Amino acid sequence: MNSAMETNEKPRALVMGIGVFAQAAARCLRAVGVETVTYLTRDYGHYGPQLEGDVVTAAELPNPCELVRSYRPDVVVPMSIEWALKPWSDEFLSLRPPILSPTGEALRLERERDFARALCGRHGIPFARSVLVPTRAEAELLVRREGGAWVIKNPLCSPTSPIHTIICESMGDTLAWLSRLNDSEGIFLQEYLGRREAGHIALVSGGEVYSLVTNQEYKRAFDGNLGIVAGAPLGGLVEQDSDDKYGLARELLWPLRPWFRASGYHGPVQVTAMRHDDRWHVLEYNVRLGVTSGPMIFQMLANLAGTLIQCARDQPLRPIWQPGANFGCSLTLAGYGYPFTQLTGPRVPIWVDGKPTCDIWWQEVAPGDDGGLEATGHRLADVTAVRPSLDEAISTAYFNIRRLRSVGSYFRTDVGESLWPPGNP
Repeated sequence: MNSAMETNEKPRALVMGIGVFAQAAARCLRAVGVETVTYLTRDYGHYGPQLEGDVVTAAELPNPCELVRSYRPDVVVPMSIEWALKPWSDEFLSLRPPILSPTGEALRLERERDFARALCGRHGIPFARSVLVPTRAEAELLVRREGGAWVIKNPLCSPTSPIHTIICESMGDTLAWLSRLNDSEGIFLQEYLGRREAGHIALVSGGEVYSLVTNQEYKRAFDGNLGIVAGAPLGGLVEQDSDDKYGLARELLWPLRPWFRASGYHGPVQVTAMRHDDRWHVLEYNVRLGVTSGPMIFQMLANLAGTLIQCARDQPLRPIWQPGANFGCSLTLAGYGYPFTQLTGPRVPIWVDGKPTCDIWWQEVAPGDDGGLEATGHRLADVTAVRPSLDEAISTAYFNIRRLRSVGSYFRTDVGESLWPPGNP
C-alpha cells in the first residue's frame, strides 16, 4: 500500500472513537491538511465528530475492515484499546493498518495489569505493590492478613470490565467494597500510596522513547479532590516536557526500551505514577494518548500529521512544538447526576454565551428543536486551552467554561490549585 506521504497526495486519517477525542483529532488533523473519516465506535457522542467531516457509525458498518480497504488511511488514530477486543480485530490486523497503537504482546502493557507489574519487576522499575487474586474471598483474606488500604482495579482493562477503579484509603474501606464486587475476571489489588500522582505521555517509535508532555488528571468528582473517582477525569493539566524535567520517563519508561524493541512496540505510551518514599512508583500504563490529554497534545504539535504517521510506521520521530504551546488546561462540564450515572435527567438545553476564545469539544449533546443544543448524557463538553504559561491556560479555560450553562451541570473550580507541580499532594 503506497502512502500519501510517498505519492504527494493529501494524507488520510481514520479516527476511531466518539465525542471529545474524536472531534479534536479530526479537527486538528483537518487543520493541517489531512483528509479524515471518523468511525464512531459507540452509540453516543456523535454530535461533535459530525461537525468535523465524514463519519461512519458502528451501527451502519459493524465491521470497519472494508472501510480500511477502501479508504486506505495513512494513520488510524484510536481513542481506546476496545478495537482489539472486537470480533473483527484479527481481520483488521491482517490488513496491516498503520495504527497509532501497539499490537500483539505490546498491547498487554495496558490490557493486563499483572503483565505490566511483572514486566516492571524484570526491568527494575518500581511498581506499587500489587496482587492479582481470583475471588472476593481470597482478596478479603489477603487484606485482613496484610492490613492497610488497597486500590481495587480491574485485572483486564476494557470499557466493559465489571470493576472500575475504587480508591480505598483504609483497610475498612477496602473490605467494605470487596464484598460488593463482581469478581468474574478476578480482582487486582494495589497498595494505596497516597495522592502524589502524575503522568507522562510519550511516543515510542523505532525502539526509542520520545517524550511529549507531563500531565496531571483531576480524577475525583468534586472540588478539593473530594468524591469518588469519576469514569473519566473532570480536568487535566499538561506541560510540554520533551526534556522529561520530572524524571518520569527516565525512571519508568526508558528501562523498558529493550522490551519495546523486542515486542515491536510503536505508538503512544502513558505512565501514571505515584511519588512515594522519594521515588516514582508505577500505578499503570496506557497505550493511547488519552481522552483528556490527547486533544491538548493535538493542538500543541506543529508537525502533528507527520509525527503521527511516522509513529504508526515505526519510524524515527522529531516532534516540533507550536510556538508558545507550553501548557494546556482541560475542564469538563458535567451534566445532571454525574458521576452517579444511574441518575438520569431529561434532555435540557445547553446555553453558550458569546464566542469561545479557546476550543470547546462536545461529548453527550445533540441539536434541539430550536436549533440550540441539548444534554443527552452525563458528560457534556470539555474546554481546552493551550497557552504559553500555566496561569494563562487555566484562566482561559475557566473564562470559557463559565460561559456554558445547563440545568444541573457543574465543573471543578480548583484545577491547578493542587496536585501541581507533579509530585505535590
